Amino acid sequence: MSAAETEYPIHPAMRPRLSVEELLAAKNVQPIRSLEDLRADTFESEEEVEEFIAFTYAERHRDLA
Repeated sequence: MSAAETEYPIHPAMRPRLSVEELLAAKNVQPIRSLEDLRADTFESEEEVEEFIAFTYAERHRDLA
C-alpha cells in the first residue's frame, strides 16, 4: 500500500446502517401537518416577490430567443 493510499483510503470506514425511523428520531424530525409548517418569510414585500418572479421568468426564457 502506498503512502497516498494510507493517507486517503479509497473506501471510507463503514458506518452502522440506521433505519429511516432511527435517522428521523436522531434528528428530531416532525411530520409536516399543514402548509403553514412550510412557510418561510423569504421576501419582505410583494414588490420583492414580483421582482423575483420577473427575474426568474426572464432567465428561463433568455436563451430561447
